[in-house]
Amino acid sequence: MIQVTDPRRARLYEELSAESRRYMAAYVLFNQAVADHLGLHPTDVQCLSLLTAEDEPLTVRQIADMTGLTTGSATRLVDRLEREGYVARTPDLKDRRRVLVTPVPERVARVAAVWDDLGGAWRALLDEHTEEELEVVTRHMRKAHDLSQAQMRYLRSRPKPQ
Repeated sequence: MIQVTDPRRARLYEELSAESRRYMAAYVLFNQAVADHLGLHPTDVQCLSLLTAEDEPLTVRQIADMTGLTTGSATRLVDRLEREGYVARTPDLKDRRRVLVTPVPERVARVAAVWDDLGGAWRALLDEHTEEELEVVTRHMRKAHDLSQAQMRYLRSRPKPQ
C-alpha cells in the first residue's frame, strides 16, 4: 500500500485504486462479452487488437512476448485465428526462417464492426471531457501500458508463491 501523509491525496489514491479495480474487472468482462458475441476466445480478441495496432506483421514469438503466453500457446492461438480466417501466416522475406502473422482486413472488419456499433456510447463518454483532460487520460494510459508491460516481465521472472 502506498503511504501518503496528505489526507486528501490518500483519499484520492484509495478512490482511484477502487475505481481502477472496478474498471479493470469491467474491461475483462466486457472483453469476454465481445468475444462471446464473435464466437472467439477473449485472448483471441486481444491478440487481434494487438496485431491491428502494430504497423507491421508479428512473429508468433512476438505475440507470445506481448501476451505472456508460451510460444506453444501463442501458436495454438494463431492456429485458431488462422482457421477462422482472421490472420494469415506469410513468410518473412527478410528472414526465410521466420513466419509473420498478418491480420486479414476483410475478416478483422467483422470485429471492427462490433466496436463501431458500440463506439457511439464511448464517443459520448469522451465528449464530456476537454482536450486537456483527454491528453491527461491518454498520457496516463500510455504510461500505464508501459508500466503494465514492465510489471508483467517482473512477475514472469519471479517464482510463483507457494
